[in-house]
Amino acid sequence: NHNINREKAIETFGLNPKKKTILILGGSLGARTINQCLMENLEVIKQSEVQFIWQTGKIYINEAHAAYVKAGSPTMIHVTDFISDMTTAYQAADLIISRAGAGSISEFCLLQKPVILVPSPNVAEDHQTKNALALVEKNAALYVKDIDAQEQLLGKAIEAVNQPDLLKNLSHNITQLAFTDSANVIAK
Repeated sequence: NHNINREKAIETFGLNPKKKTILILGGSLGARTINQCLMENLEVIKQSEVQFIWQTGKIYINEAHAAYVKAGSPTMIHVTDFISDMTTAYQAADLIISRAGAGSISEFCLLQKPVILVPSPNVAEDHQTKNALALVEKNAALYVKDIDAQEQLLGKAIEAVNQPDLLKNLSHNITQLAFTDSANVIAK
């Protein structure tokens, strides 16, 4: 069972195993909107009971780290440009925030992880939105439009991670899509 080590996984990031943990995936290049949203809402995070593993991507690490330090280096946030051991990061996460690329989605399906998708608006034919909506229709993911992320993403994430039944449903439903849909989506 890949959940045995949730506590150890969380401790690897210097965080508290008793708290709900959200993994933010900015991708290798970083997702501007997602990073921006965190940088501008560090006070909200500090007041929530939730902790974050925040992978910014290389482009945004300096800016993100500066904001983090300016906010007093909050102990409930682990900020890094790159996570080499994704398995541990996934184990630590109660909820994931990510772009909606087909590769990422098939990973979440296999990992049975609840996710909030923020489709990148800069993708040919808006593929990522199509990917996200395919999951949302089956109650297998939550979704926030890139343009709304600034205002809605963090509140939605903090609310969702505190609803065990919602997380369980998302996790169960995304598992049903493993293999079947992701293969078709990628093939298209």
